[in-house]
Amino acid sequence: MARLALLSVSNKTGLIDLARSLVEEFDFDLISSGGTAQALKDAGLPVTKVADYTDSPEILGGRVKTLHPRIHGGILARRDVAQDITDLENNQIRPIDLVVVNLYPFEETIAKPGVTLPQAVEQIDIGGPAMLRASSKNFAHLTVLSDPAQYDEYLQELRQNNGEASLEFRQKSALKGFLHTASYDQAIASYLAGTQHHNLSGTQLQSLRYGENPHQPAAWYQTGTTPTGWTAATKLQGKELSYNNLVDLEAARRIIAEFTDTPAATIIKHTNPCGTALGSTISEAYQKAFNADSTSAFGGIVALNRPIDAATASELTKTFLECVVAPSCDPKAQEILGKKSNVRVLTLADLSSGPKDTVKAIAGGFLVESSDDMIADTNQWQVVTERQPTASELAELLFAWKVCKHVKSNAIVVSGDRTTLGVGAGQMNRVGSVKIALEQAGKKAKDAILASDGFFPFDDSVRTAAAAGITALVQPGGSLRDQDSIKAANELGLVMVFTGVRHFLH
Repeated sequence: MARLALLSVSNKTGLIDLARSLVEEFDFDLISSGGTAQALKDAGLPVTKVADYTDSPEILGGRVKTLHPRIHGGILARRDVAQDITDLENNQIRPIDLVVVNLYPFEETIAKPGVTLPQAVEQIDIGGPAMLRASSKNFAHLTVLSDPAQYDEYLQELRQNNGEASLEFRQKSALKGFLHTASYDQAIASYLAGTQHHNLSGTQLQSLRYGENPHQPAAWYQTGTTPTGWTAATKLQGKELSYNNLVDLEAARRIIAEFTDTPAATIIKHTNPCGTALGSTISEAYQKAFNADSTSAFGGIVALNRPIDAATASELTKTFLECVVAPSCDPKAQEILGKKSNVRVLTLADLSSGPKDTVKAIAGGFLVESSDDMIADTNQWQVVTERQPTASELAELLFAWKVCKHVKSNAIVVSGDRTTLGVGAGQMNRVGSVKIALEQAGKKAKDAILASDGFFPFDDSVRTAAAAGITALVQPGGSLRDQDSIKAANELGLVMVFTGVRHFLH
Protein backbone atom coordinates (compact mmCIF):
# COMPACT_ATOMS: atom_id res chain seq x y z
CA MET A 1 0.00 0.00 0.00
CA ALA A 2 1.19 3.51 -0.82
CA ARG A 3 2.35 5.64 2.03
CA LEU A 4 0.10 8.48 3.20
CA ALA A 5 1.07 12.14 3.55
CA LEU A 6 -1.09 14.81 5.18
CA LEU A 7 -0.50 18.32 3.85
CA SER A 8 -2.20 21.32 5.49
CA VAL A 9 -0.30 24.59 5.26
CA SER A 10 -0.90 28.31 5.50
CA ASN A 11 2.44 29.19 3.89
CA LYS A 12 2.33 27.40 0.55
CA THR A 13 5.91 28.18 -0.48
CA GLY A 14 7.41 25.09 -2.14
CA LEU A 15 4.22 23.07 -1.58
CA ILE A 16 3.56 22.01 -5.16
CA ASP A 17 7.14 20.91 -5.87
CA LEU A 18 7.20 18.87 -2.66
CA ALA A 19 3.85 17.25 -3.35
CA ARG A 20 4.77 16.40 -6.93
CA SER A 21 7.97 14.68 -5.78
CA LEU A 22 6.04 12.76 -3.11
CA VAL A 23 3.54 11.47 -5.66
CA GLU A 24 5.70 10.89 -8.72
CA GLU A 25 9.00 9.90 -7.14
CA PHE A 26 8.00 8.17 -3.90
CA ASP A 27 4.45 6.93 -4.54
CA PHE A 28 2.70 8.79 -1.70
CA ASP A 29 -1.06 9.28 -1.46
CA LEU A 30 -2.04 12.79 -0.42
CA ILE A 31 -4.78 14.00 1.90
CA SER A 32 -5.31 17.66 2.49
CA SER A 33 -7.75 20.26 3.74
CA GLY A 34 -9.18 23.61 2.64
CA GLY A 35 -7.03 25.86 0.53
CA THR A 36 -4.13 23.40 0.49
CA ALA A 37 -6.28 20.73 -1.16
CA GLN A 38 -7.48 23.25 -3.74
CA ALA A 39 -3.91 24.36 -4.53
CA LEU A 40 -2.85 20.72 -5.08
CA LYS A 41 -5.90 20.03 -7.24
CA ASP A 42 -5.26 23.16 -9.33
CA ALA A 43 -1.71 21.90 -9.91
CA GLY A 44 -3.10 18.65 -11.33
CA LEU A 45 -2.03 16.50 -8.39
CA PRO A 46 -4.22 13.67 -7.03
CA VAL A 47 -5.46 14.60 -3.56
CA THR A 48 -8.20 13.44 -1.21
CA LYS A 49 -9.87 16.08 0.90
CA VAL A 50 -9.71 15.48 4.63
CA ALA A 51 -13.51 15.72 4.82
CA ASP A 52 -13.82 12.87 2.28
CA TYR A 53 -11.16 10.81 4.04
CA THR A 54 -12.77 11.16 7.47
CA ASP A 55 -16.34 11.13 6.12
CA SER A 56 -16.91 14.17 8.33
CA PRO A 57 -17.56 17.60 6.79
CA GLU A 58 -15.66 20.71 7.77
CA ILE A 59 -17.86 22.55 10.27
CA LEU A 60 -18.04 25.82 12.19
CA GLY A 61 -16.80 27.83 9.24
CA GLY A 62 -13.64 25.73 8.97
CA ARG A 63 -12.78 25.81 12.68
CA VAL A 64 -13.05 22.01 12.75
CA LYS A 65 -11.40 20.17 9.88
CA THR A 66 -8.65 17.83 11.03
CA LEU A 67 -9.74 17.16 14.63
CA HIS A 68 -10.82 13.56 13.94
CA PRO A 69 -9.70 10.05 15.08
CA ARG A 70 -8.88 9.02 11.51
CA ILE A 71 -6.36 11.87 11.40
CA HIS A 72 -4.90 11.73 14.89
CA GLY A 73 -5.08 7.95 15.09
CA GLY A 74 -3.06 7.74 11.90
CA ILE A 75 -0.53 10.20 13.29
CA LEU A 76 -0.13 8.83 16.81
CA ALA A 77 -0.18 5.09 16.11
CA ARG A 78 3.01 3.27 17.19
CA ARG A 79 3.96 0.82 14.48
CA ASP A 80 5.69 -1.46 17.00
CA VAL A 81 2.71 -1.74 19.38
CA ALA A 82 0.33 -4.54 18.36
CA GLN A 83 -2.73 -2.97 19.99
CA ASP A 84 -2.17 0.28 18.10
CA ILE A 85 -2.10 -1.59 14.80
CA THR A 86 -5.24 -3.52 15.75
CA ASP A 87 -7.00 -0.27 16.62
CA LEU A 88 -6.09 1.17 13.22
CA GLU A 89 -7.43 -1.90 11.42
CA ASN A 90 -10.65 -2.03 13.45
CA ASN A 91 -11.37 1.62 12.71
CA GLN A 92 -10.23 1.59 9.07
CA ILE A 93 -7.49 4.12 9.76
CA ARG A 94 -4.39 4.33 7.59
CA PRO A 95 -1.09 5.15 9.32
CA ILE A 96 0.23 8.55 8.24
CA ASP A 97 3.92 8.62 7.32
CA LEU A 98 4.39 12.33 6.69
CA VAL A 99 2.72 15.42 8.16
CA VAL A 100 3.40 18.79 6.51
CA VAL A 101 1.84 21.59 8.56
CA ASN A 102 2.46 25.26 9.23
CA LEU A 103 0.12 27.55 11.09
CA TYR A 104 -2.29 30.41 10.51
CA PRO A 105 -0.39 33.74 10.23
CA PHE A 106 -1.25 35.03 13.70
CA GLU A 107 1.84 37.22 14.15
CA GLU A 108 1.47 38.71 10.68
CA THR A 109 -2.19 39.47 11.42
CA ILE A 110 -1.62 41.30 14.72
CA ALA A 111 1.21 43.31 13.14
CA LYS A 112 -1.28 44.96 10.76
CA PRO A 113 -2.51 48.40 11.85
CA GLY A 114 -6.07 48.49 13.12
CA VAL A 115 -6.53 44.74 13.54
CA THR A 116 -9.39 43.93 15.92
CA LEU A 117 -9.45 41.31 18.67
CA PRO A 118 -12.05 39.14 16.81
CA GLN A 119 -9.86 39.26 13.67
CA ALA A 120 -6.83 38.18 15.69
CA VAL A 121 -8.76 35.39 17.43
CA GLU A 122 -9.81 33.88 14.10
CA GLN A 123 -6.13 33.51 13.23
CA ILE A 124 -5.48 31.31 16.27
CA ASP A 125 -4.86 27.91 14.76
CA ILE A 126 -6.20 24.87 16.64
CA GLY A 127 -5.99 21.87 14.32
CA GLY A 128 -2.53 22.81 13.07
CA PRO A 129 -0.80 22.86 16.48
CA ALA A 130 -2.64 19.66 17.44
CA MET A 131 -1.26 17.87 14.39
CA LEU A 132 2.20 19.36 14.86
CA ARG A 133 2.40 18.26 18.48
CA ALA A 134 1.00 14.80 17.77
CA SER A 135 3.34 14.12 14.86
CA SER A 136 6.33 15.59 16.72
CA LYS A 137 5.56 13.30 19.66
CA ASN A 138 5.50 10.27 17.36
CA PHE A 139 8.73 11.10 15.49
CA ALA A 140 9.88 7.52 16.03
CA HIS A 141 7.37 6.44 13.40
CA LEU A 142 6.77 9.39 11.04
CA THR A 143 8.17 12.70 9.82
CA VAL A 144 6.79 16.16 10.48
CA LEU A 145 7.74 19.22 8.41
CA SER A 146 6.76 22.66 9.73
CA ASP A 147 8.93 24.92 7.57
CA PRO A 148 9.24 25.05 3.75
CA ALA A 149 13.02 25.27 4.24
CA GLN A 150 12.90 21.59 5.32
CA TYR A 151 11.35 20.25 2.10
CA ASP A 152 14.49 19.81 0.02
CA GLU A 153 16.39 18.26 2.92
CA TYR A 154 13.55 15.78 3.48
CA LEU A 155 13.50 14.76 -0.18
CA GLN A 156 17.27 14.27 -0.08
CA GLU A 157 16.78 12.04 2.98
CA LEU A 158 14.38 9.86 1.01
CA ARG A 159 16.71 9.69 -1.99
CA GLN A 160 19.72 8.73 0.11
CA ASN A 161 17.99 6.23 2.39
CA ASN A 162 15.87 4.09 0.07
CA GLY A 163 12.76 6.20 0.51
CA GLU A 164 13.01 6.57 4.30
CA ALA A 165 13.91 9.52 6.50
CA SER A 166 16.51 8.76 9.14
CA LEU A 167 15.59 8.74 12.82
CA GLU A 168 18.06 11.60 13.37
CA PHE A 169 16.26 13.74 10.78
CA ARG A 170 12.83 12.85 12.19
CA GLN A 171 13.88 13.82 15.72
CA LYS A 172 15.41 17.09 14.52
CA SER A 173 12.20 17.86 12.64
CA ALA A 174 10.12 17.04 15.72
CA LEU A 175 12.13 19.52 17.75
CA LYS A 176 11.46 22.18 15.13
CA GLY A 177 7.76 21.35 15.32
CA PHE A 178 7.64 21.80 19.09
CA LEU A 179 9.61 25.05 18.85
CA HIS A 180 7.16 26.25 16.22
CA THR A 181 4.09 25.61 18.39
CA ALA A 182 5.81 27.01 21.49
CA SER A 183 6.66 30.26 19.70
CA TYR A 184 3.14 30.44 18.27
CA ASP A 185 1.47 29.97 21.66
CA GLN A 186 3.73 32.55 23.26
CA ALA A 187 2.83 35.10 20.59
CA ILE A 188 -0.86 34.53 21.30
CA ALA A 189 -0.38 34.71 25.07
CA SER A 190 1.63 37.93 24.79
CA TYR A 191 -1.00 39.51 22.55
CA LEU A 192 -3.89 38.63 24.84
CA ALA A 193 -1.98 39.68 27.97
CA GLY A 194 -0.86 42.99 26.49
CA THR A 195 1.65 44.76 28.72
CA GLN A 196 0.98 42.43 31.65
CA HIS A 197 2.96 39.54 30.22
CA HIS A 198 6.15 39.36 28.17
CA ASN A 199 7.74 36.24 26.75
CA LEU A 200 11.25 35.78 25.46
CA SER A 201 11.28 33.08 22.83
CA GLY A 202 13.42 32.30 19.82
CA THR A 203 14.89 29.61 17.65
CA GLN A 204 18.66 29.28 17.60
CA LEU A 205 20.06 30.18 14.21
CA GLN A 206 23.66 29.42 15.00
CA SER A 207 26.27 29.21 17.72
CA LEU A 208 28.69 32.13 17.71
CA ARG A 209 32.43 31.75 18.27
CA TYR A 210 32.02 33.59 21.57
CA GLY A 211 30.29 36.60 23.10
CA GLU A 212 31.87 39.92 23.99
CA ASN A 213 35.00 38.04 25.14
CA PRO A 214 36.47 34.62 24.26
CA HIS A 215 35.48 33.06 27.60
CA GLN A 216 31.75 33.86 27.06
CA PRO A 217 29.72 31.32 25.02
CA ALA A 218 27.10 32.94 22.77
CA ALA A 219 24.40 32.09 20.24
CA TRP A 220 22.14 33.94 17.79
CA TYR A 221 18.37 33.40 18.01
CA GLN A 222 15.53 34.31 15.67
CA THR A 223 12.24 35.54 17.09
CA GLY A 224 9.03 34.57 15.34
CA THR A 225 8.63 32.15 12.47
CA THR A 226 9.30 34.60 9.63
CA PRO A 227 12.86 35.96 9.22
CA THR A 228 12.99 39.71 9.83
CA GLY A 229 15.72 42.21 10.59
CA TRP A 230 19.20 40.71 10.63
CA THR A 231 17.85 37.17 10.18
CA ALA A 232 16.55 38.34 6.78
CA ALA A 233 19.86 39.93 5.74
CA THR A 234 22.00 38.42 2.98
CA LYS A 235 25.73 38.04 3.61
CA LEU A 236 27.48 38.52 0.27
CA GLN A 237 30.98 37.77 1.53
CA GLY A 238 33.24 37.59 4.55
CA LYS A 239 33.70 35.56 7.69
CA GLU A 240 30.88 34.49 10.00
CA LEU A 241 29.30 37.29 12.00
CA SER A 242 30.38 37.55 15.62
CA TYR A 243 28.40 38.59 18.68
CA ASN A 244 30.06 42.01 18.71
CA ASN A 245 29.50 42.41 14.96
CA LEU A 246 25.76 41.89 15.40
CA VAL A 247 25.53 44.27 18.36
CA ASP A 248 27.39 46.96 16.42
CA LEU A 249 25.37 46.33 13.26
CA GLU A 250 22.18 46.94 15.20
CA ALA A 251 23.60 50.19 16.61
CA ALA A 252 24.50 51.23 13.05
CA ARG A 253 21.03 50.32 11.78
CA ARG A 254 19.38 52.46 14.45
CA ILE A 255 21.37 55.53 13.41
CA ILE A 256 20.97 55.06 9.66
CA ALA A 257 17.21 54.58 10.13
CA GLU A 258 17.05 58.24 11.23
CA PHE A 259 17.95 59.38 7.71
CA THR A 260 15.79 58.45 4.73
CA ASP A 261 15.61 61.45 2.42
CA THR A 262 19.35 62.04 1.92
CA PRO A 263 22.30 59.67 1.35
CA ALA A 264 23.77 58.91 4.77
CA ALA A 265 26.62 56.87 6.19
CA THR A 266 27.66 55.97 9.72
CA ILE A 267 30.71 54.19 11.11
CA ILE A 268 30.34 52.44 14.46
CA LYS A 269 32.91 51.41 17.05
CA HIS A 270 31.72 49.72 20.25
CA THR A 271 28.09 50.77 19.53
CA ASN A 272 29.01 54.48 19.32
CA PRO A 273 29.30 56.44 16.07
CA CYS A 274 32.81 57.66 15.37
CA GLY A 275 31.58 59.28 12.16
CA THR A 276 28.14 60.00 10.69
CA ALA A 277 27.45 62.22 7.69
CA LEU A 278 25.03 63.16 4.95
CA GLY A 279 26.10 63.77 1.36
CA SER A 280 24.84 64.42 -2.14
CA THR A 281 25.89 60.85 -3.00
CA ILE A 282 26.44 57.80 -0.84
CA SER A 283 30.15 57.89 -1.72
CA GLU A 284 30.41 61.48 -0.49
CA ALA A 285 28.48 60.63 2.68
CA TYR A 286 30.84 57.75 3.46
CA GLN A 287 33.98 59.79 2.80
CA LYS A 288 32.73 62.57 5.09
CA ALA A 289 31.87 60.04 7.82
CA PHE A 290 35.28 58.38 7.47
CA ASN A 291 37.20 61.65 7.57
CA ALA A 292 35.31 62.71 10.70
CA ASP A 293 37.50 60.29 12.69
CA SER A 294 39.61 58.15 10.38
CA THR A 295 41.64 56.76 13.29
CA SER A 296 38.61 55.29 15.05
CA ALA A 297 37.07 54.15 11.75
CA PHE A 298 39.78 51.49 11.44
CA GLY A 299 38.06 48.16 12.14
CA GLY A 300 34.64 49.82 12.19
CA ILE A 301 31.12 48.80 11.20
CA VAL A 302 29.68 50.79 8.29
CA ALA A 303 25.98 51.29 7.49
CA LEU A 304 24.78 53.04 4.35
CA ASN A 305 21.20 54.00 3.50
CA ARG A 306 21.72 53.73 -0.26
CA PRO A 307 22.96 50.84 -2.47
CA ILE A 308 26.72 50.38 -2.60
CA ASP A 309 27.98 51.61 -5.96
CA ALA A 310 31.44 51.20 -7.49
CA ALA A 311 32.72 54.58 -6.26
CA THR A 312 31.68 53.82 -2.67
CA ALA A 313 33.07 50.28 -2.84
CA SER A 314 36.45 51.66 -3.91
CA GLU A 315 36.49 53.95 -0.88
CA LEU A 316 35.43 51.13 1.45
CA THR A 317 38.42 49.02 0.39
CA LYS A 318 40.93 51.69 1.40
CA THR A 319 40.82 50.78 5.09
CA PHE A 320 40.22 47.74 7.28
CA LEU A 321 36.52 47.34 8.12
CA GLU A 322 34.74 44.58 10.01
CA CYS A 323 31.31 44.86 8.35
CA VAL A 324 29.43 46.88 5.77
CA VAL A 325 25.64 46.85 5.40
CA ALA A 326 23.48 48.59 2.81
CA PRO A 327 20.06 48.04 1.20
CA SER A 328 21.76 46.42 -1.81
CA CYS A 329 25.07 46.20 -3.66
CA ASP A 330 25.71 46.80 -7.36
CA PRO A 331 27.45 43.92 -9.22
CA LYS A 332 30.51 46.08 -10.00
CA ALA A 333 30.69 47.17 -6.35
CA GLN A 334 30.51 43.56 -5.23
CA GLU A 335 33.38 42.70 -7.53
CA ILE A 336 35.48 45.50 -6.05
CA LEU A 337 34.66 44.53 -2.47
CA GLY A 338 35.57 40.94 -3.30
CA LYS A 339 39.21 42.01 -3.27
CA LYS A 340 38.81 42.46 0.50
CA SER A 341 37.42 39.00 1.07
CA ASN A 342 37.52 39.15 4.87
CA VAL A 343 35.21 42.15 5.20
CA ARG A 344 31.65 41.02 5.91
CA VAL A 345 29.32 42.63 3.37
CA LEU A 346 25.59 42.37 4.06
CA THR A 347 22.49 43.60 2.31
CA LEU A 348 19.30 44.32 4.24
CA ALA A 349 16.53 45.87 2.19
CA ASP A 350 14.69 47.22 5.22
CA LEU A 351 17.12 49.04 7.47
CA SER A 352 14.41 51.13 9.11
CA SER A 353 12.37 48.49 10.96
CA GLY A 354 13.55 47.49 14.42
CA PRO A 355 12.21 45.87 17.58
CA LYS A 356 9.31 47.56 19.34
CA ASP A 357 10.78 46.80 22.75
CA THR A 358 14.21 46.82 24.35
CA VAL A 359 14.88 43.97 26.79
CA LYS A 360 17.70 43.80 29.36
CA ALA A 361 18.38 40.94 31.73
CA ILE A 362 18.92 41.65 35.42
CA ALA A 363 19.37 39.28 38.36
CA GLY A 364 16.04 37.57 38.97
CA GLY A 365 14.27 38.83 35.85
CA PHE A 366 14.43 41.27 32.99
CA LEU A 367 13.43 44.82 32.13
CA VAL A 368 11.31 45.81 29.13
CA GLU A 369 10.89 49.28 27.70
CA SER A 370 9.48 50.56 24.42
CA SER A 371 12.21 51.36 21.93
CA ASP A 372 13.31 55.00 21.65
CA ASP A 373 11.90 55.47 18.17
CA MET A 374 10.35 58.92 18.64
CA ILE A 375 10.71 61.00 15.47
CA ALA A 376 12.23 64.42 16.06
CA ASP A 377 9.87 67.29 15.17
CA THR A 378 11.46 70.75 15.06
CA ASN A 379 7.99 72.29 15.17
CA GLN A 380 7.82 71.13 18.78
CA TRP A 381 11.19 72.63 19.69
CA GLN A 382 11.48 75.87 21.68
CA VAL A 383 14.07 78.53 20.94
CA VAL A 384 14.88 79.89 24.40
CA THR A 385 17.51 82.49 23.45
CA GLU A 386 17.24 85.96 21.97
CA ARG A 387 19.03 84.89 18.81
CA GLN A 388 16.95 82.70 16.51
CA PRO A 389 18.53 79.91 14.44
CA THR A 390 18.90 80.30 10.71
CA ALA A 391 17.38 77.61 8.47
CA SER A 392 20.84 76.12 7.99
CA GLU A 393 21.53 76.11 11.74
CA LEU A 394 18.18 74.45 12.45
CA ALA A 395 18.92 71.70 9.91
CA GLU A 396 22.35 71.17 11.48
CA LEU A 397 20.84 71.06 14.98
CA LEU A 398 18.39 68.41 13.81
CA PHE A 399 21.16 66.30 12.28
CA ALA A 400 23.26 66.42 15.46
CA TRP A 401 20.22 65.71 17.63
CA LYS A 402 19.39 62.58 15.62
CA VAL A 403 22.95 61.29 15.99
CA CYS A 404 23.20 62.23 19.67
CA LYS A 405 20.17 60.04 20.39
CA HIS A 406 22.29 56.98 19.55
CA VAL A 407 25.44 57.87 21.52
CA LYS A 408 25.96 56.39 24.98
CA SER A 409 25.13 58.82 27.79
CA ASN A 410 26.39 61.28 28.76
CA ALA A 411 26.32 62.10 25.04
CA ILE A 412 27.64 65.17 23.25
CA VAL A 413 27.84 65.58 19.47
CA VAL A 414 29.54 68.45 17.66
CA SER A 415 28.67 68.75 13.97
CA GLY A 416 29.03 70.94 10.90
CA ASP A 417 28.11 70.47 7.24
CA ARG A 418 25.88 67.52 8.33
CA THR A 419 28.95 65.68 9.57
CA THR A 420 29.95 64.70 13.08
CA LEU A 421 33.10 66.57 14.06
CA GLY A 422 33.43 65.37 17.63
CA VAL A 423 31.64 62.80 19.79
CA GLY A 424 31.79 62.58 23.57
CA ALA A 425 30.27 59.31 24.78
CA GLY A 426 29.65 57.49 28.02
CA GLN A 427 31.41 59.84 30.41
CA MET A 428 30.45 60.01 34.07
CA ASN A 429 29.78 63.76 33.83
CA ARG A 430 28.54 65.95 31.00
CA VAL A 431 31.45 68.39 31.23
CA GLY A 432 33.81 65.53 30.45
CA SER A 433 31.84 64.56 27.36
CA VAL A 434 31.77 68.19 26.17
CA LYS A 435 35.55 68.48 26.50
CA ILE A 436 36.14 65.20 24.61
CA ALA A 437 33.82 66.18 21.75
CA LEU A 438 35.30 69.68 21.44
CA GLU A 439 38.88 68.40 21.64
CA GLN A 440 38.15 65.94 18.85
CA ALA A 441 36.52 68.65 16.72
CA GLY A 442 39.50 70.99 17.29
CA LYS A 443 39.52 74.02 15.00
CA LYS A 444 36.48 72.67 13.16
CA ALA A 445 34.37 73.54 16.21
CA LYS A 446 34.37 77.17 15.04
CA ASP A 447 30.86 78.00 13.78
CA ALA A 448 29.74 74.41 14.48
CA ILE A 449 26.81 73.33 16.64
CA LEU A 450 26.58 71.08 19.70
CA ALA A 451 23.90 68.61 20.80
CA SER A 452 23.46 67.14 24.27
CA ASP A 453 21.23 64.14 25.05
CA GLY A 454 20.43 65.55 28.53
CA PHE A 455 20.07 69.01 30.03
CA PHE A 456 23.00 71.14 31.19
CA PRO A 457 22.82 71.30 35.01
CA PHE A 458 25.12 74.35 35.04
CA ASP A 459 26.25 76.99 32.56
CA ASP A 460 29.87 75.72 32.45
CA SER A 461 29.33 73.54 29.37
CA VAL A 462 27.69 76.43 27.52
CA ARG A 463 30.67 78.67 28.19
CA THR A 464 33.15 75.93 27.27
CA ALA A 465 31.32 75.37 23.97
CA ALA A 466 31.26 79.08 23.14
CA ALA A 467 34.98 79.41 23.85
CA ALA A 468 35.63 76.66 21.28
CA GLY A 469 33.59 78.50 18.61
CA ILE A 470 30.22 76.74 18.88
CA THR A 471 27.37 79.01 17.71
CA ALA A 472 24.24 76.95 18.52
CA LEU A 473 23.21 74.26 21.00
CA VAL A 474 20.34 71.81 21.22
CA GLN A 475 19.39 70.08 24.45
CA PRO A 476 16.24 68.74 26.17
CA GLY A 477 16.00 71.45 28.83
CA GLY A 478 14.38 70.73 32.17
CA SER A 479 17.16 71.61 34.62
CA LEU A 480 16.43 73.68 37.72
CA ARG A 481 19.25 75.89 36.46
CA ASP A 482 18.02 76.25 32.86
CA GLN A 483 17.95 80.02 33.27
CA ASP A 484 21.68 80.04 34.05
CA SER A 485 22.39 78.29 30.73
CA ILE A 486 20.00 80.53 28.83
CA LYS A 487 21.54 83.65 30.35
CA ALA A 488 25.03 82.50 29.39
CA ALA A 489 23.91 81.71 25.83
CA ASN A 490 22.36 85.17 25.46
CA GLU A 491 25.45 86.81 26.90
CA LEU A 492 27.64 84.96 24.40
CA GLY A 493 25.34 85.43 21.38
CA LEU A 494 24.50 81.73 20.99
CA VAL A 495 21.36 80.01 19.83
CA MET A 496 19.91 77.53 22.30
CA VAL A 497 17.01 75.21 21.50
CA PHE A 498 15.07 73.03 23.94
CA THR A 499 13.57 69.86 22.47
CA GLY A 500 11.59 68.82 25.56
CA VAL A 501 12.70 65.24 24.93
CA ARG A 502 15.60 63.39 26.58
CA HIS A 503 17.49 60.59 24.82
CA PHE A 504 19.58 58.76 27.44
CA LEU A 505 21.15 55.55 26.15
CA HIS A 506 22.67 53.25 28.77
